[in-house]
Amino acid sequence: MRRSTSAQTEKAKARGRGPSLEKTARTRDAIIAAALQEFLEKGFADTTMEAVARRADIAKGTPYRYFPTKDALFEGVVRQRVAGALVEVNAANRAPGETVLAFLRRTMVPAMHDVERKGRAAIARLVLTEGARFPVLVDIYRREMFDPLLVELRALLQAARDEGELKSGVLVEHPDLLIAPIWYGIVHNELLHRRRKVDIGELFEVNLDLLFRR
Repeated sequence: MRRSTSAQTEKAKARGRGPSLEKTARTRDAIIAAALQEFLEKGFADTTMEAVARRADIAKGTPYRYFPTKDALFEGVVRQRVAGALVEVNAANRAPGETVLAFLRRTMVPAMHDVERKGRAAIARLVLTEGARFPVLVDIYRREMFDPLLVELRALLQAARDEGELKSGVLVEHPDLLIAPIWYGIVHNELLHRRRKVDIGELFEVNLDLLFRR
């Protein structure tokens, strides 16, 4: 009788405990993945939390436990799937003796070659096309992705100028010029010329050759 009571007590305790951290992380990742696909297929306006739940194969109320609003869900997608891809682009991550040019080739070039395949370019286009109706998308993208990247690039370009790598010091004041080809490619590939797409990674590499001494 004691054993039975003890077993029941343990089961009750197990039911009372929340989900493990691993399960919580898996659920969150599933929600992010489903949301990314919904946003890419339907756009921000037509994506619903219920549709995200269906795609993630979870209860319809579950996404709200992780992201209380659709805005928060979009922020989660940008933070994990877009900004997360460039987390290594940080001046502190340069190896001893590594030039800025070599560092950018090691960290940014692979990410730029994958920018279309991973859906990151599509997210940027969504911000461009729906940002006028939903300014919060622009605010999120700028806060989570664009502004932090420019801060890191400005520090790297300052170092490059100090070390004599740049053909022109004006790039330090206008780091946007370094990533301008990326944005051109993002706009070109789906909004301007779908039939003749450009390789964004290749454009970025060519721009590096134009701006840096070799």
